[in-house]
Amino acid sequence: MKTILRSLILLEEPAKYLELELDVYQIRIISALVMLIAASALDVWKREVHDIVWVVFGAIAIILIFVESLSDQVLIEVAFSLIIAPIALVLWRVGLFGGADAFSLIVLAALAPQLTLAENFVTPLTTLTNAAFLSIVILLVNFIRNLIAILNHIDVFAGFDENKFKKMCAMFIGYRSTNPKYGFSIEKSDGAHKKLDFAIHHAEKAEFCKTKDTWVTPGIPFMIYIAAGFVAQLIFGDIVINVIITIL
Repeated sequence: MKTILRSLILLEEPAKYLELELDVYQIRIISALVMLIAASALDVWKREVHDIVWVVFGAIAIILIFVESLSDQVLIEVAFSLIIAPIALVLWRVGLFGGADAFSLIVLAALAPQLTLAENFVTPLTTLTNAAFLSIVILLVNFIRNLIAILNHIDVFAGFDENKFKKMCAMFIGYRSTNPKYGFSIEKSDGAHKKLDFAIHHAEKAEFCKTKDTWVTPGIPFMIYIAAGFVAQLIFGDIVINVIITIL
């Protein structure tokens, strides 16, 4: 009888451990989604994300590591995922995106290290590469917007002295706004005419354009793309790598 009881206990222990593993896995995904959605909402609303967001979810990430008994596998996964940290910090310092974007990627690496619900390949850079890939969508939106304006006989390049190639590039990069609010100017004065200016804007130092009837590139918070990139990671894995594998 005692032997049977011991066997039943041994059978229950793996089940309990598996249940804990599943619960922690789900908590990691839910926490990451809540963090990114909240950060995206704040970035759109106030154009900044308070550091308390990263402190809170960073603490949750640490707690979850302890909940999983500090196993070598968990520590290795988190450490490997944090490869994104120096890359994110460099991109922040050179001005390609903001500090909130960098911190979100770092905390995400510890909170949901390379998590995916798909069977496809993922890397520590997957959320970032997915975000960069999805940001291409705005280029198509800009082009369609400009094409519709041109088809409606609106001269979007009135007053400009530019070649066709730069005008074509401008149609993807931005649009002519009558009353810009959250956009960066991509034009400059050159005597009696205007010129297109595709200089890269510093994510944290550049000011939004307030001049009416100006060509601008939309200042969409990259946090939105990061959130979308993580969702894509959960559903599809690494978009870029999987596209390359499919083609090859």
